[in-house]
Amino acid sequence: MHDKIKQDKQIIKFCFYGFFKNLKFFEPYLLVYLISLGHSLFTIGSLFAFREIIVYVFEIPSGMIADHYGKRKELLLCFAFYIVSFVFFFIGSFWALVLAVLFYGLGEAFRSGTHKAMIISFLEQRGWADEKTFVYGRTRSFSLLGSALSALLSIVFVLNLPGLRFIFLIAIIPYIADFFLILSYPDELDEPSGAEYSFSAFKELGIGHLKSLRTNRKLKSVLLSSALYDGVFKTIKDYIQPIVLVLVMTTGLFRMGSLEVDQRGKVILGVMYFVFYMCSSFVSRNLYLVTRRISAKWLFDISFIVSGAIFLSLAYFIRTGTVVGITVCFFLLYILKDGRRPLFVEIASRYMKKNERATMLSIESQLRALLMIVFAPLCGFIADSFPLEHYLLYYLCSISCSTLSIIYLLERFVIEENYGIELRLLRLVTGISYLRI
Repeated sequence: MHDKIKQDKQIIKFCFYGFFKNLKFFEPYLLVYLISLGHSLFTIGSLFAFREIIVYVFEIPSGMIADHYGKRKELLLCFAFYIVSFVFFFIGSFWALVLAVLFYGLGEAFRSGTHKAMIISFLEQRGWADEKTFVYGRTRSFSLLGSALSALLSIVFVLNLPGLRFIFLIAIIPYIADFFLILSYPDELDEPSGAEYSFSAFKELGIGHLKSLRTNRKLKSVLLSSALYDGVFKTIKDYIQPIVLVLVMTTGLFRMGSLEVDQRGKVILGVMYFVFYMCSSFVSRNLYLVTRRISAKWLFDISFIVSGAIFLSLAYFIRTGTVVGITVCFFLLYILKDGRRPLFVEIASRYMKKNERATMLSIESQLRALLMIVFAPLCGFIADSFPLEHYLLYYLCSISCSTLSIIYLLERFVIEENYGIELRLLRLVTGISYLRI
């Protein structure tokens, strides 16, 4: 069965979609680039928060548009947004950056959940619904291979291009390739509802999906767990970039011939991201073998507690300036993050109706965006207030992960009565006041 799935033409297209999408040559240096433009970490955090506000506002409408008009059409639109965003990042002025994060946020909102919903629908059409962990793990492994290759190529680019901003122009090329790849997807993956559009009908559709989620306690629990975990990780993951550069400059580690200090730091960042993504790709591709022996739900739940311990260790290593320890901790966090996504798709798909998948996955992304709206500028302020001594940030992450994991696991395994914790958060996210506990 697995050999047949691997050779399927559409599965191969799904894999290359993720490969091209993750050729983000700027990723290892995004924070470094923004700092080089003279912006404080608080300002950068505020820009990230603005991006997440755009995601927050458009997440659920984008999911409903995908379910209503067609998923392929929405993906084409999202890649157009990404390409416009990269052009504004290249320009680099403050207001250009504002427009860049605006269009990037639109791209994220219109993409998130849509392609996963297409994969799930395709597997059901082929009778392969029980192979979700294998298929999504495989497609995600290609995405991570793209990230790994991107990290290696980015080293070549930063050493030879006139400036970091030119990386954004090069990043447009694989996104154009993905645009045409999506055009080649079969029409049956669009799956538009075909209903006549009106504002009232559109509103009723959204309310109907949220009412469905209100009564689906298991799905609410899984969506919240994924959003909380990814929200914390995405907020702090880029802070490794200035930390590594400062440690390289202050300790004189990793001398590389005639390369200047800042060039050495950029090479090290590229190599680190390459190793992270190669190992994450291996884990994602082979995770289905682990789930044959250990419950996917148990693995999904326990990762919160493990992450809390890793953040605590990371804070200690940053405080002591231990580069190897910092690298190992970030490596483990990336492995956990990328291992959770196939598990999330497998578990969440069990509880979602066919005609609301994109919407439900958008709700998860929207909640994650809400968390980042709060955390991104806060983390930037903390990092500005404690130069290099960012360990305080990771102590807070450790406490947050540990507290959230305890609350979540207690609610999941001990409390039988639903006290409405998830629903209150969903009401906050959606702004729909009609929901009642």
